[in-house]
Formats: sequence, C-alpha cells, structure tokens
Amino acid sequence: MNAAKVVEDLKQRFPNEPEYIQAVSQVLPTIEEEYNKHPEFEKTNLIERLCIPDRIIQFRVTWVDDKGNVQTNMGYRIQHNNVIGPYKGGIRFHKSVNLGILKFLAFEQTFKNSLTTLPMGGAKGGSDFSPRGKSDAEVMRFCQAFMNELYRHIGPDEDVPAGDIGVGGREVGYMFGQYKKLTHEWSGVLTGKGIQFGGSLIRPEATGYGCVYFLQSMLATRNIDIKGKKVLISGAGNVAQYAAEKCIQLGATVLTMSDSDGYIYDADGIDREKLDYIMELKNIERGRIKEYVEEYPNAVYHEGKRPWYEKADIALPCATQNEINADEAQALVSNGVFAVAEGANMPTLPEAIKIFQDAKLLYSPGKASNAGGVSVSGLEMSQNSERLSWTAQEVDDYLKRIMNDIHENCVKYGTEKDGYINYVKGANVAGFMKVARGMMAQGIV
Repeated sequence: MNAAKVVEDLKQRFPNEPEYIQAVSQVLPTIEEEYNKHPEFEKTNLIERLCIPDRIIQFRVTWVDDKGNVQTNMGYRIQHNNVIGPYKGGIRFHKSVNLGILKFLAFEQTFKNSLTTLPMGGAKGGSDFSPRGKSDAEVMRFCQAFMNELYRHIGPDEDVPAGDIGVGGREVGYMFGQYKKLTHEWSGVLTGKGIQFGGSLIRPEATGYGCVYFLQSMLATRNIDIKGKKVLISGAGNVAQYAAEKCIQLGATVLTMSDSDGYIYDADGIDREKLDYIMELKNIERGRIKEYVEEYPNAVYHEGKRPWYEKADIALPCATQNEINADEAQALVSNGVFAVAEGANMPTLPEAIKIFQDAKLLYSPGKASNAGGVSVSGLEMSQNSERLSWTAQEVDDYLKRIMNDIHENCVKYGTEKDGYINYVKGANVAGFMKVARGMMAQGIV
C-alpha cells in the first residue's frame, strides 16, 4: 500500500468531505508499514474496502414545530464495518452534521470499537437538527420522525446506535419509545437508555471517566501522579463534566471549561460544588458557560476563545473536532503542558499533533482515550441480552480494565526505538489489525 496514493484517490472520489479525508490521511500513514508486511491484504484490496463504508443511508426528516410550521432536516446513518460485531456508534444532532463529518466519525469508530476488545463494528449517524432552543415537545416530535425511517436499518444484532453531541438521555428515550411502537418489541437497540428501562450505570460518566483512566496509564509510564496537577478542559457537556469530576476525585485542579461561545478560567479551581453548578446549568437549565462568572465572580470569562493559552500540566480536549490548531498546540507546550488526552473525536489538527509528538508529550488520540463511552455501551448491550443490571462498581471495574487493555495495546504497537510511545500509531495499528484479520477470515463480502 502507498498511503499517500490511497488518500489522493479518495480525495478525488470524495472532494467535498474534508473531515473524512483528514481522518483517513491521519490513519493510513501510521499503518502503512504494518500493512505492507501482509501481502495478502493488498491482494484483496483490503485498504480500500476498509476505508469505504459498507452502506450509507440518507433520508428526509419532516416534523412540525410548536407554531405548526413544517420543518425538514436531513437524517443519516453510516454503517461502516461490521466484521467484529453489530454496527455500533452514536447519533449526533447538530447543525454542523453532514456526510463528510459522519463518514469520518464512522471510520474512526471502527478502530475505536476494535480497540475495546468488545464485539462491536463501527457506525455513526445523525441529523443537522439542533435541539438547542427547541422545546421538549419539538425534540420529541423530531426524534419520533427521525426514528420513523431509521428503525428499518437498526436492531440489536444489526446496528445499535447511542448518543453523541446533541443526543443525551432525553433524545435516546424518545427514539427508543418510537422504536418500540414501530417494531412491537423491547430490545437493546439503543444504548444510553435511562436506568429505569435497560440503561447501564456509569454510562453517562463513561467517556469522561475512561479518558482520565487512560490518562493515568499514560502518566504512569513516566511515574507521574495526577494528584496536584493543573488541568485544562474544553467543553461543558457530558464528556467534559465527567472528565472534570474524575480529575477532582483524583486530586487534580481543573482550571477551565467551555462551550461554543467561550471559556471560563477559575484560578481557584473548579471544585465539586462548582462542578455541580455547571452540571445543573448545562443539563437542566440549558444555559451558557458564561453564566458561571455571575455565580463565581473570581473566575474570568473569555468570549469567543478556547482555553489552550492558559498555563497548566494537562489538557483534555472534550468539546468537538478540530479545536486545537498549531498555534494553540505550541502554546500548550510552551506553557508547560506535558500530557494531552483527547476526550472528543479528532479535536487536534494534524499539524498540532506533530508539535505534540516532536515535543515528546504524552499524547493520545480520541480513538484510544475516549473509547470508554462505547465500551460501556457495549456493556449495556451485554446487560440487555442477559436481562440483568450490573452494579456501578462492576461496570466501573470493567471500564478500568478495558481502558488499561487499550493502553497496553497502544504501548505494544506504538513504542518507538527511543522509547517514546506514539499512541497515534499504536492505537491505529492495534485497531486496524483486528479488523483486517476479521475481514480476511470472512472473505470478499
């Protein structure tokens, strides 16, 4: 395989999907050496089959708003690869959603799910509908209309969606209710469900907790304890909230959180009480992070900016894709940050990743460090199949074990001659090899 040629060919075929091309171009060079050790892969054109999704489902979603006006959005499901298990990946409701973004997410999800060691394939879906500013009734009607088409393409042994940006417990509940009505069956077809109807304990916390567990494993390779370290976190949604919670529990000081309007910096640290305020603000009141400084006036709000120019020890990007550019990466390095663990999907631009790696930072890509969410989604599927509910401690123990196993695989495939652990290469190769061997075993299908 010539990685550059494959990327160029895909760019010609899909010229209007920059995020998808970016994801592919970040993965293929890191697996090229390992791929070329297996001539049987090239003989079956495995790399092209792995890059292009099994199927892409697009549909119109028509719904009625509170004023009686008919609204139309696009709905998508990208079923990328199901060699290892049923398609598995989130549903995203956000105005930025388009085909290229979902293809990148589904591509990444395939490797992430492979890394978890659980039997899950890769998929992603969503809509350009945004719940922000909508009433509960409008969100319910949209979710029901979305599921009216999606239900034909999913199932507990076919494709099991979960939540993502813009899709939390409320949206999952509405979609699950409509799925039941349409199919006349109760099955574990969606994960992230409420505890009362088949959800798993620790699922809301899983991505944020898992990110910090992975961070701990990274720090341990240099005999560093997270206790007492200063942490920059972007985002104020589910992942950011629980990453902050776990950091606080472990004795770290969280300095920042953000949303799409700007970020807050609290030199005193965001403690348990302050985090509870943020959780209520974002989860219940659906407010903006700038309101934090009204409650805690010692903090500073920075309009329209991201937190990467502040001094700290650790950075956890937990907001969205492409939120750390080269200048911000250089600022993080210059300001003393020695570890970056991604809680979001592809939040770091390629040129920023190079800066981190050249500086020998501990840097982990999202497919490794944010795999905790889909891991516990997989555990929710297991509990649904067994018709059992595990305790929070049981699920948390499984989560810690999975994140440790992912870290070990990254170290196995990513340790370079000078001892530096290239977590990007390690994660990509480990995830790829499991999928590739499965594809070879199952033939040309």
